[in-house]
Amino acid sequence: MRAIQITRHGGPETLDVTEVDDPVPGDGHLLVAVTAAGVNYADVSRIAGTYSVAVDLPFIPGSEVVGRTADGRRVVGLSFDGGGFAEQALIPADAAVDVPDGVTDEQALALLVQGLTAWHLLRGSARLRGGESVAVNAAAGGVGSLAIQLAREFGAGRVIAAASTSDKRRLALELGADAAVDSDPAGYAERIRQANGGQGVDVVLDANGGAAITAGLEALAQFGRLVSYGDAAHQGRPSIDPGRLAERNVSVAGFWLRPALALPLAYREPLSELLSLTAQGRLRPITGSRYPLSDADRAFADLIARRTTGKVVLLVA
Repeated sequence: MRAIQITRHGGPETLDVTEVDDPVPGDGHLLVAVTAAGVNYADVSRIAGTYSVAVDLPFIPGSEVVGRTADGRRVVGLSFDGGGFAEQALIPADAAVDVPDGVTDEQALALLVQGLTAWHLLRGSARLRGGESVAVNAAAGGVGSLAIQLAREFGAGRVIAAASTSDKRRLALELGADAAVDSDPAGYAERIRQANGGQGVDVVLDANGGAAITAGLEALAQFGRLVSYGDAAHQGRPSIDPGRLAERNVSVAGFWLRPALALPLAYREPLSELLSLTAQGRLRPITGSRYPLSDADRAFADLIARRTTGKVVLLVA
């Protein structure tokens, strides 16, 4: 079968199309004829050799796949062991979830890492309660665009989007945000408070890190929670004074999806909910950038250069 295989660490130039043996499913795994595979920033780190969990070479990247099982089921699934950038892939049987009619391959893939992250940020880390206000940074990104919509579904009283350009802020408003502000850390807290009727917000979700965390803390109301789930700005880790947190009873949490999915009821149930909401038209995953499997190197180059929009997908079948 055709697959994208890396034999050395580096950049997009290491992504080679090659012929490899078909995978053979063992106990607890399903063989899936892949129709499309999702591309994530974590794949960039795996290919570069900088991911927190080392991979053995040669390696077939790709943890998100959608396709058909031998008995004809159309499923979407997640496997942190890779193997998705290929015509056939193995996924744990308990990670394969049926895709409802009306949900496209691209939408289903957008609900895996990004959708599950948004779900857990709001339900688990932030412990969002009905009527609370939420500020979503990087609001036009894969996680942020879904977090805006899910915050609404979960009963948020007011949702404020923060993004770097007017086009991104316009998209956030189309997705249901009540207000959208510039995400520049300078003046961020003032803009968030103004958008929230002069009050701090109950929850801030941040993927930028660095100065955005410091600014986000200043935007919180009493007993507010900031959840950090990324470091896109690459500005280093900010110094946080516990005494300053105590002054307003605010807290900071960090989130990483991989260990969270090991918890009971953390994968199939929320993913099924996300797929159902999408099938009903109540959730709109942002899709757009699609590449044939043979152009995986171009897909990664565009992703790294921020030339992509929506969920980045490799079309396999």
